[in-house]
Amino acid sequence: MSNPMLAVATTLIDNEQVRVTRFDFVPGAKTGWHRHEHDYVITAITDLSMRLEEPGDIEREVTVSAGEAYYREAGVEHDVSNMGSVPMSFIEVELK
Repeated sequence: MSNPMLAVATTLIDNEQVRVTRFDFVPGAKTGWHRHEHDYVITAITDLSMRLEEPGDIEREVTVSAGEAYYREAGVEHDVSNMGSVPMSFIEVELK
């Protein structure tokens, strides 16, 4: 049985060049701690109201509007959670 407090990750494409994953979060859901092994781009499907927990007990709140995108380099380590009161979704494209 899946944990309702974990984000649902659905792989859409996974080939030699890219991995494309859709993430869906109910309020309070988290990705769990992870480290990005590849550069990646996030595109918000819905408005995102996220809490990012980072190494060193660092927490920050980030909002991204639906349709906006951002890029990060490999090596990012964090746990992402939906701190909003409504579901949120984004697409992650990892550049292999």
